[in-house]
Amino acid sequence: MGATIFAVLLPLALALVMFGLGLTLATDDFARVLRYPKAAVIALVCQMVLLPAVCLGLIRLFGLDGALAAGMLLLAASPGGASANLFSHIAGGNVALNITLTAINSVLAVFTMPVVVALSYALFLDGEGSVGLRPDKFAQVFAIVLVPVAIGMAVHRRFPEWSRRMRGAVKILSVVVLALVIAAGVGSNLDTLSEHIGKLSAICLSFAVISLAVGYFLPRLARVETDQAIASAMEIGVHNAALAIAVAASVLDNETMAVPGAVYGVLMNIPAALAAYLLARRARREQPAPAPSMAG
Repeated sequence: MGATIFAVLLPLALALVMFGLGLTLATDDFARVLRYPKAAVIALVCQMVLLPAVCLGLIRLFGLDGALAAGMLLLAASPGGASANLFSHIAGGNVALNITLTAINSVLAVFTMPVVVALSYALFLDGEGSVGLRPDKFAQVFAIVLVPVAIGMAVHRRFPEWSRRMRGAVKILSVVVLALVIAAGVGSNLDTLSEHIGKLSAICLSFAVISLAVGYFLPRLARVETDQAIASAMEIGVHNAALAIAVAASVLDNETMAVPGAVYGVLMNIPAALAAYLLARRARREQPAPAPSMAG
């Protein structure tokens, strides 16, 4: 039952999520990176280079191995999730930059995820790294990541009013379907999850906290504006766990690799919500006090 759900419903659920993302995008979102070049470059370097290295260090530190380690590295290579925009909005971040980074990361992930899969197989799964770079696997990643986004963008361009009305419904339906599929996936790997729940919880929470911190403090050190740094933090700290699960279970046919994504998909909300609360409160404190009235 679990394998059937993953094989059929998970790709459909992810397609719905990526279609919903496409409904929020326009071609101008890709060009907007020119307005925030420093913030965008720093965020992309962190996402593509630094975070996989951090994740690899955490894997070694916590002693994770095999398919679970490969799944964790796959998660690190996933782009930002749709909920990054929500957390960024709550925290006072630059949501337009979030949308831009999500769009660019989703395109780049088509090329970077197969490379990371090859690396993870070489490191943790007996050197079978060629799996990650096979043309058919590359085509599957392309299909589940970019095709639904492109369709959503086309619908948004052709029917802008309808797409704006449908965004909320698509998001709610996506969350419900993904929650059911993730629950089924966890249930089908309950033995693996129960055996490694402590280690997986620790590494997922650590990775989420480090990702958020790196995404915020590195741009701030480079004198990036605060709202852009918040957007970077949420984009880097809130990975698309659904994509990692789908690639693991549907493309690579390895449900064990999907377990870290399922655990992270639940636990990441804790540090992300806390970070959003703290950053929003800090932003309110830093707001200048209103000028005293001169009336009378």
